[in-house]
Amino acid sequence: MSYNKLPADPTAMILGIVALVVSFVGCCCGIFAVIPVVLSIIGLVMANKSLREYQLNPIAFNPQSRSNVYTAKVINIIALVLGALVMLFYIAYFALYGVMFSQIFKEAYEARKNGDNYHYEWENDSLYYGDDDYIIENDSIHIDSIRIDETEMLEIETPLDSLN
Repeated sequence: MSYNKLPADPTAMILGIVALVVSFVGCCCGIFAVIPVVLSIIGLVMANKSLREYQLNPIAFNPQSRSNVYTAKVINIIALVLGALVMLFYIAYFALYGVMFSQIFKEAYEARKNGDNYHYEWENDSLYYGDDDYIIENDSIHIDSIRIDETEMLEIETPLDSLN
């Protein structure tokens, strides 16, 4: 008796493995977070369709092919869950980042509306370390000395008029 392979035997497995690899690589880049979700859904649908076909006529298909398709189904489920978690993480990240960024624009808009000049307070920003590198006094800029690779640079004074 001749056994046939199920239609999704190699394809569902390949889609599942590619979806897993892309979801691990996609953790670095939010752009690729959707690709493993789509690939794993396609592989899962193909695997389920082939397993239903096997249940209707198990004599016509190779039992090893059924085992391969079942393994592909499990791999696709894992890739779907992992890809969905990565995608949800990036959605939350960009939503939070957008809210923080829009807050700065809102403060600037309200200040302009009230007639004030808006200046972002870098001192309250977590990236500001508080060192004053530039001091403006009496139409001249004083730059603090900087130490780079154990070489000290001298303090330079430049009048504001000569910069224009």
